[in-house]
Amino acid sequence: MQVTMKLPDSIARQWGNTADEVGHHVMEDAAIERYRAGRISQRQVGEMLGLDYWQTEAFLKERGVALNYSAADLEADSTTLETILAPQ
Repeated sequence: MQVTMKLPDSIARQWGNTADEVGHHVMEDAAIERYRAGRISQRQVGEMLGLDYWQTEAFLKERGVALNYSAADLEADSTTLETILAPQ
């Protein structure tokens, strides 16, 4: 989907000097805020920005964004790992 926004030049220039730069930086900011709010996953951040898994991790880390990984996620991953590694 393509979205068009109309911004005052003085505001748009905060993100860049060209429409492409502005669009890219607005997309990055939107991805970060949706991720922080728990509305999209890390994978979806990568999809939005055309990044692979490791690039997405680096992107979020460089911007000081904590990974959305709870104690419950850790417990679920631990249980899965135990199941996979259990002797047959």
